[in-house]
This record gives sequence, C-alpha cells and structure tokens, in this order.
Amino acid sequence: MRIAAAYIRVSTDDQLEYSPDSQLEKIREYVKNNDMILPEEFIFREDEGISGKKAEKRPEFMRMIGTAKKRPKPFDAIIVWKFSRFARSRQDSIVYKSMLRKQCGIDVVSVTEQLGDDKMSIIVEAMIEAMDEYYSINLAEEVRRGMNEKVSRGEPVTAPAFGYLIQNKRYCIDQDAAPTVRMIYSDYISGMGCRAIAAKLNAMGIRTKRGGLWENRTVEYVLRNPVYTGKIRWNPARKTRRFFDDPDILLADGAHQHLIDNETWQKAQDRFLKNKMMYGKYAGEKMPSKFMLQGLVKCSSCGSTLTPSVGSSMQCQAYTHGKCDVSHSVLTSKLEEMVLSSIEINLKRGNISLVQEAAPKAEYQNEAIEKQIIREKQKLIRIKEAYENGIDSLKEYQVNKRKIAELIEQLRNKKATRAAEPKGELTQTFRTEHKNAAKRLRDPDISAEQKNILLRTFIGKIVFDRMKNQVQIFYYY
Repeated sequence: MRIAAAYIRVSTDDQLEYSPDSQLEKIREYVKNNDMILPEEFIFREDEGISGKKAEKRPEFMRMIGTAKKRPKPFDAIIVWKFSRFARSRQDSIVYKSMLRKQCGIDVVSVTEQLGDDKMSIIVEAMIEAMDEYYSINLAEEVRRGMNEKVSRGEPVTAPAFGYLIQNKRYCIDQDAAPTVRMIYSDYISGMGCRAIAAKLNAMGIRTKRGGLWENRTVEYVLRNPVYTGKIRWNPARKTRRFFDDPDILLADGAHQHLIDNETWQKAQDRFLKNKMMYGKYAGEKMPSKFMLQGLVKCSSCGSTLTPSVGSSMQCQAYTHGKCDVSHSVLTSKLEEMVLSSIEINLKRGNISLVQEAAPKAEYQNEAIEKQIIREKQKLIRIKEAYENGIDSLKEYQVNKRKIAELIEQLRNKKATRAAEPKGELTQTFRTEHKNAAKRLRDPDISAEQKNILLRTFIGKIVFDRMKNQVQIFYYY
C-alpha cells in the first residue's frame, strides 16, 4: 500500500469555504478511495494566511520538501486539495514538482484536478498552473489598487506604529506609549544618538510594539515615521520599510491626531539629514564617538559645533565653511584636558552656577517612566495570579517579584523631581550624583563613545572661547 503526505494551506484570499479541516477531510477521503495511507507525521499544514507566491516563505512546505529528500523515500505522493495550494508561482511549481519526480520519485496529486498519464495531461497541468499564477498576480494588483485608494482617503492600511492603536479603522493615540515617543524625539533633538536612546529605553524596561528590545533601526524608524505628524504612509511596491526616501512611497493626510508637532518633527529630520551628510553610511545614527567631546563643544562666536579638523585638532564647523569669522582651532587633547579639569573643579568646589533644567525633556521622561511603572505593577499582579493558580512555583514567584520591584525602584529614582529643591540642595545633589564622573572620564579602559554618552547624561553643552582660552560648561539634570 502506498504512503501519502498531505500539504494544506489556506490562501490569503480569505477562502473560508476551503478551511484546513475541509481540505484535510477531502484529502483523507481521496487517500482512502485510492488504497493509500496518510500517517499523521506526514500532514504538513501552514498557518492560515501564508501566501503561496514564494516557497521560501512557507516553513511547512520547506519542511515537507526536506522530508521528501530523505532516503529511503518516506512517502510516494503529496496530496493537495488543488494545485494552487502547492504553489502560485509557475517557477516554484515546475522546480519543485520536477525535483520531487526525478530525484525522489514522488508525485504531486490534486484531489480536485486529477490528471491522466497521457501526453495531454502535461498541457492541462501547465494551463492550470498558468491560470493560478495569473489569478495570484491579478489579485495582488486589485489589492494594491484598493490600498492606494484607502491611502488617498487618509485611511490606515498597515498595523499602527509604536504610540498608536487602531480603533474603528482609524489610528488613535496610545496614551501609555505616547510619552515614550515624545521622549525619543526630545532626546534625539537634544543630541543623543539612536544607539544611546535604544540603550536608555531597554534599561527602562520599555519594549517595542512587538515586545522586543530596541535597536538603532527601531529608534530610527520612530524618528523617521511621518505618521506621528498625522500622515499616512505606504509603499505600494512592498519594498522594505527602511527605504524612507523611496519616491514610490505614498504619503497622504490622515484623519488621526498628531503625536508630534511639526516643529519637533522637522528638527529631528534636520538633525538626521545633518548626520547623514557628516557621517555617510551611519545615516540617522550618530557616528560612534572617536573622541570624548564629539558633538558637545560649541563655538563662543557663532554657537556652531566644533568638529574634527586638520591633524588632531577641532575647529568651528561654520568657520570651516566660511560662515564664522573667528577661528576656534584647538588640539583635541588640550580641549579634553580643559573640560576634565573644569568638571573636577566645579564638582569639588560646588561652583555649578549654570545648572539648567531641560524641562520638556524631563517632562516627557517622567511621563514615560510613570507609564512604565504602572505596567510593571500590572506585571506584579499577573505573576501573583500565576503563583496562586499553580503555574509558577513559590521560588519563581519570589525571583520574578524581586526583579520587578528592583526595576520599579530604579525607574522611580530616574524621575526628574529635583527641580523643586532649593538651589543649595540642588547643587549638592548634583555633586553627589556625579562625584565619580571625572574619575570615569579619565579611565583609559573606558571607550571614547562611552565617555561621550556619560557626558551627555549631565552636560548640555560646552562653550569654548579661544580668545580667553577657557571653556564654559552648561550642566543639566
């Protein structure tokens, strides 16, 4: 008796009348009527909604092909409800059917489109495959046309971005995630790179829309997504979403509320473009710091940033381009020593009269932290329920509870609530928090990039005056 395998796939066409169970029932009936047996381990069933255009994107299909190649051959035929379930691409159909027949001695049989053994069957099978491929291509065009029409009306055609939910076929602001989005924009405009922002979000316990860790690219995607300014964006060519400037991308006014105002959005795009011009392949990510003060030192004459110049020196960027009249050329090593010495003196003597609070940034950060604390408290309730229901052991519950409690405490400590303290206490708190900063900044084992990130946690900018040969440091919480 011949052994059969079954391959079952529900098309993305939403053909509910041909459900997986219905297909399997027909296949079992065919197997029984043709004196074959169908072992359970040879039933290959795709998850619903997987397209048949590309074989590589169908895991069960590829597992079936891998099983068919084993020696001795595990089954004699692959039974499908229709040939279109096997493949919608003629190329895939020809390649895999030919390989199965010639190399494995395995036939592909359709329950509803049975063919004979004569020469005409070859033509009939080719016609069926061509019709299936035409249907697939035509359907894709119709779907694309419909989505284009929805975009033109300002209706969403994709899953909502981080910071939004979808209700009644319209994006609405996710009040829990919105503060995080605003914090990301505020941090980026303030000078933090995508990598540093990702590290900050992960440290706070905030996860992406899909529950994963933040990376450079996920932060960049938030910063480059115009949906936050009330736009609907879609690429009908179905290229990767990372092609932000693809000319084929459709952009229309949406009916949803802005999460980021236009001015903030434009500042972020301007900084991204500036970084792209300066650092090339790093695009929206600030290039890993080659020196400790990168991006922090400003010209005392025009306010432009000092950037690497000839040799091991730094120069006002505007002066380099003929837009500033005063040269601020200085050896990088000399400038770094001036800054470190000033930090040490300021922290030692308490001479921190230029403390300034980044109010919007602190506001967004506090709001994001408060939302995250609420989520962590909800986790405490869930792990307690898991313990009470016998899902987790007492030890597991205790370990999880301790981890969440520690994270909540860390988040509370990060909240910027010191603005209300008296000036003297404010300065003393600042000195206490950063008393070891200078020591770490002088540590040769800490990379320049790590030192740059450390400086950005408590320094807003450093103004260098070449005429007076001094630096002025602007601190903030």
